[in-house]
This record gives sequence, structure tokens and C-alpha cells, in this order.
Amino acid sequence: MNIIQALPPLLTHFIATVVFSCIVGLELHSYQRVNDYTVSFGATRTFILIGVLGFVLFSLDDRYLLFTVGLMLLGILLMLYYWRSTKKHHFSLVTILLALATYTIGPVASRFPGWFLILFVVVLVLLLGEKPKIRRLSDRISNEEMVTLAKFLIMSGIILPLLPDSQIAPMIPVTYYKVWLAVIVVSGISYISYLAQTYFFQSQGLMLTGILGGLYSSTAATVVIGRRARETAYEHVVSSSIIMATSMMYLRLLVVVFIFNRSAASYLLLPFLTAFALSCIVAFALLRWKNRNAPIGDTPPIRHPLELKTALTFAFLFVFFATLTNYVVGDYGIKGLQLLAFAIGFTDIDPFILSVLVGKYDVTMKSLIAAVIIASGSNNLLKGIYAVVLARKWSVMPSALWLVFLFAASLLYAWLVI
Repeated sequence: MNIIQALPPLLTHFIATVVFSCIVGLELHSYQRVNDYTVSFGATRTFILIGVLGFVLFSLDDRYLLFTVGLMLLGILLMLYYWRSTKKHHFSLVTILLALATYTIGPVASRFPGWFLILFVVVLVLLLGEKPKIRRLSDRISNEEMVTLAKFLIMSGIILPLLPDSQIAPMIPVTYYKVWLAVIVVSGISYISYLAQTYFFQSQGLMLTGILGGLYSSTAATVVIGRRARETAYEHVVSSSIIMATSMMYLRLLVVVFIFNRSAASYLLLPFLTAFALSCIVAFALLRWKNRNAPIGDTPPIRHPLELKTALTFAFLFVFFATLTNYVVGDYGIKGLQLLAFAIGFTDIDPFILSVLVGKYDVTMKSLIAAVIIASGSNNLLKGIYAVVLARKWSVMPSALWLVFLFAASLLYAWLVI
């Protein structure tokens, strides 16, 4: 039995209240000093007393009347403090809200798990300590982004729960729910990549375009990098960036497959992680071989992934590929499925892969896994062609050769191993 478990729960909660109230008070004191506050409600000792008061009043009365009265009295004091601070032209409510939050540390320590108490206090500290970064981020986010976030919440929180988990039609072996869930998952991963590239890594060069663009669409990232290859003077980064885009494709597909079909993910874990790891090694080996460290220029913007048109297109392709796969499997069997997967690799493979793994077809799991690997392999061949045609430089040949190698390895793995 450890020391914490040996202590009475009341003592443990009291100590936690004192310690975390002290931490919040110390951070507030630092915040006030940096921002040159001449009017102050208090700092470390005051906030410790507020936390202790909240804990004691919460513990004394099971109906929490004393705690409520204490909260009201604290609110009156804070109102007087705010009225005084406005005379000094300080209109911030941060200190007031922080004092109220500190008053609840005791109840949180008593009623919630320890991890939530720590998370609660960490959020309070970060809101104070990271004020400049939060302000810069708030200034950069446009109103359009908030509208986009609202659309995503509507797609995931309203539309998705209302859709039935029933098959669309006898010839379409997927459900309404699974189709829209696929749209949300793929769009969500792309949206995270979009936000990272737009607001956090806007000017980090082609290598980051490959990493973040690969999470969005490795094909689109390859097209962007291939076009930029004709402009940049640092050609050694081009091949590395294209290879990194493909490596992130494998990681993205593995995450998406794991969400929808864990059994399939277990089959794809070895080949996809191997392709991911080897691609990363080759990409960074090319950079180290040239031994150059220079900026490439601004990262090209990527298309917004949460446009309604994009979501509807993905949903349509998902249903179309599911219907086409069902027809091909029924009439041409496994060989037809493999040929279809090879052809689909020259288009958008995400809706095809998800439709294969989510739908119900009269073939074995290994046959479906082979189709997924073949589609990802032929997509690499397409990217290799794009890189050579768009760049028109020898600098992309290492990446093109590596993509062709991945294509050949995918076919061999699908036809010989599975």
C-alpha cells in the first residue's frame, strides 16, 4: 500500500486543495507582474484561503447550503473588486473567474478522480501562462473557421445520430450510418492536418507539406510538391517530401481502418507499418546524404477538407465503390476484385478502401486485405508518375523509384504472402 492510499481521504483531498490553490495563486501572481496590474484582488495566499474555504464549506453541509452562501459572498466581494478595477480602466474578468474556479477546487478534489483535478488546474494555469499565444491564435482564426467548425459539429453531432444503421439497398452492402461515419472520420483527420498547416506551421517548407499533406491526401501533396520542384533551388528536399507524404498515407489509412475494422487492421499492421518506417528512413537518409539545411519557402495552402461539396462527393464515391465492388465480386470473384483495386488506385482510394472493409461481401477477409494493399500500391505508381511529369527534373527520380518499388512490393505481398 502506498503512502497516499494510507492517508485518510479527507486529508488527501485537503492537501490537494491547498497545493493546487497555491499553484493557481503563484501563476496569477506571475501573470499580474508581467501584465503590470496595479489593482489586485489577491495572489497566492488569498487563493489558498479561497480554495480552503470552498473545501471546508463543501464538507460541512451535505446539502451544500453553506457552500452556496460562501459562493454568493465571494461573488459580492468580486463584484466590489471589479467595480474598483474599472476605475483604473482594468476591465478584465480573468481574476474574478479564476477566483471562482479556485473556490471549486475543493469540491472537485472531493468528488472527481485525481486525473480530472490535475487536468482542471492545468487548464487554469495554461489559460494564464499562455495568454500571448492564445491571443495570437484568436486573432488569426477567421469567422469562416468557426462556421466550418459548426458544420463539423452538425455533421457529427446531429446528422450522424439520426441516420439508421441499416443497409441502403440490397445491391449496396453498406449502411447509412457507416457511410456518414466514414465521411466524418476521413474529413476529421484531414481537418486536423489543415488546421495544423494553416495556423501552426504555415511557413515551414516542403518537408512539412509532405508530412501534413500526406495526412490530408498524399496524392494532392505529391502534385503540390512536384509543381514546386520546378521553382525551388534546394532540390534534395523534393524527393524526401514526396516520400514523406506517402509514408503518412500509410499511417492515415492504418488509423482509419483501425476505427472501422480492427480485424482488418491487424492484417494491415505489418505491411503498412513496414512501408511507413522504411519510407521515413529513406526520406531522412536522402536529406542527410545531401547534408543541406536551408528554408524552402512558404508551405502551399491546402484545400479546406470540410466543404459540403467535398463531403457529399466522398459519400457518393463510398456508395458507388461499394456497389461496384459488390457487382464485381458477384460476377468476377477474387480476380475481378484485385483488378478493380488496381484500377481504383489511380483515383481516390480512401472511399474504396473503407467501402471494402465496411461492406459485406462474399469473399474472405484476406481477399479484402489484398485488395486494399493493391489499391494503395497502384496509388503509389500514380504518384510516381505525377512526380516525374510535374517536376520535370532529375531531383524527383529517387522518390519516383521508391514509389515504384512500393508499388511492386505491394503487388508481391498481396499475391504471394496473403
